[in-house]
Amino acid sequence: MTSGITSGMTPAAHAARTAFIDAVALWSPGLPGWGVARAAFRGEGEAVTPPLRRPLAELLPAAERRRAPDTVALALEVAQHAVALAGTPPAALLSVFTSAHGDLGLTDYVCGTLVNTPLLLSPTKFHNSVHNAASGHWTMSAGCMQASTAVSAHLCSFAAGLLEALVQCAAESRPVLLVGYDMAACGPLASVTASEGVLAVALVLSPERNERSVASLEWALQPGACEGAALRSPAAQALQGNAMADALPLFEALARACSDALALPLSAQMALHVSVRALRDERSYCADECADE
Repeated sequence: MTSGITSGMTPAAHAARTAFIDAVALWSPGLPGWGVARAAFRGEGEAVTPPLRRPLAELLPAAERRRAPDTVALALEVAQHAVALAGTPPAALLSVFTSAHGDLGLTDYVCGTLVNTPLLLSPTKFHNSVHNAASGHWTMSAGCMQASTAVSAHLCSFAAGLLEALVQCAAESRPVLLVGYDMAACGPLASVTASEGVLAVALVLSPERNERSVASLEWALQPGACEGAALRSPAAQALQGNAMADALPLFEALARACSDALALPLSAQMALHVSVRALRDERSYCADECADE
């Protein structure tokens, strides 16, 4: 990462690289699956009513599923669907899990219990409150012994996670699973933490195009501040209060299955610029998704 910094510490642009998106997944209570979300983002469908409370997370054993917090269920739901669509054995995938805040509900519980009744703190809830809990549950449930990375960068967490996944994909020349998720703030944390609703997304990235690839993603780091792209669809705009909302412009572009250029802020000094180009007919991808579900 330091190769783009000159001796005067002025950021310099990096040469563009290309990765390929083999699978896309998304889950929110009103858009429980990429098929529903894609149609809504294209203006061809609507959110489901009533909204679902939480995903099934069928990858988890029944006992673990009952104890798992919402963030773990969210992350594993989209991870499982993305990997199934990509046709890649989950045990072979590097993975990057990104979240701005982790499980805010459990963080609120831990803080409140430590203040009021510290001896009653639940070991299971404390275990699941750590930021990489979803990553750990994924590796155990999927039988994956490959490297798994947990990332957090506040409201730029998806962009930071995408950059990490793209770098690993290029450096290792291997597919990488990217999962992003966040939930609503609650309790006293809601007064200092901006996140509303529930959202989880996932991509499987590959260094080479294959028969499953649905889009190419040309990417490069560029110096300077930028604003995130405006959301186009009412369905995406309804999710923009979530801390993982910086993922939505890319997922809208993937839903439209067209060529698009986006700038994803990483900080006040750097941005990730991506150019998305659809590679597959929308109907064939939809058929693959329905078959896997």
